[in-house]
Amino acid sequence: MKTPLLQFTNKGIYCKAADVYIDPWRPVDKAFITHGHADHSRWGHKKYITYRKNVPIIKHRLGDINASGVDHNESILINNVKFSFHPAGHIPGSCQIRVEHKGEVWVFTGDYKIEDDGISAPFKPLRCNTFITECTFGLPAFKWTPQKHVMNDINTWWAENKADGQTSILFAYSLGKAQRVLKHLDVNIGKIYTHGAIENMTNVIRNMVDFPKTELITKDTKKEDIKGNLVLAPPSAHGSTWIRKMVPYVTASASGWMTFRGARRRRAIDKGFVLSDHCDWDGLLNSTKATGAEKVICTHGYTDIFSRYLKTLGYDARTEETQYEGELPEGESTKDDFLNVG
Repeated sequence: MKTPLLQFTNKGIYCKAADVYIDPWRPVDKAFITHGHADHSRWGHKKYITYRKNVPIIKHRLGDINASGVDHNESILINNVKFSFHPAGHIPGSCQIRVEHKGEVWVFTGDYKIEDDGISAPFKPLRCNTFITECTFGLPAFKWTPQKHVMNDINTWWAENKADGQTSILFAYSLGKAQRVLKHLDVNIGKIYTHGAIENMTNVIRNMVDFPKTELITKDTKKEDIKGNLVLAPPSAHGSTWIRKMVPYVTASASGWMTFRGARRRRAIDKGFVLSDHCDWDGLLNSTKATGAEKVICTHGYTDIFSRYLKTLGYDARTEETQYEGELPEGESTKDDFLNVG
């Protein structure tokens, strides 16, 4: 039986022909990394190879690692296996990885979204034989509203809170979501304050993206200075002593899971904005179709439901177990929220 070009092992996705792993979850000698989120770029590998703009991100997160970067579409040839990195549109620095060997092409998306967020290189579908896709929001119930409308709602919410003399606290992942929101906030409304995890990560990405000015909240920051302004914080800050100096405040969360009203209620959030760095149902279907792939492997999220639906469309679809998390339910904290807070 022919060995698949990419195999799912207990360490991660493995290319035997080149003896390399893609986004492995256990320490390996050589790892190709799609993006900087903690479930895809883990500490302990001897060598990291990624898109060049992702290098400072993973070094900020992981410390002194042996990492090198390549450009988009630049080919890396190992034992006649050709690897290349292509925009995934997920977060700044994120890429799909294309693997070609003996006329066979596989594409691993990592995490991706099809809407241009203004801070990430936009997703481009790649033709392939086998497509490995996430399914974080692989249910028909998930259908995203265009970003410009969501950001208009966020800015309106902030302005209304300010008029009421309240501070607006918006919870968003420290890598990706926070910067996406920040890029499109209306600075005419007021000042933007940040939690340390978000401020430090944003400073790394400022070399790639033009962001509005932010002010880091420290022990010396006065309550009266924050009042009426907007605070960007990771989900881990919710309910902590850190936000006490913001009283009176109104809270909100930006997440795809805010589609469900119960998610906001369980998190004790006043307002939910549906904004995800992953594809919705139609985005997954359209992206899969655009690849022209005959085989589809679903890795994390609603894998069973999405793969079953693909089979009804004629695809050779299956699921594989991984340790990738996608967007955690109900806006829960990721490991990134606790790293390099300073």
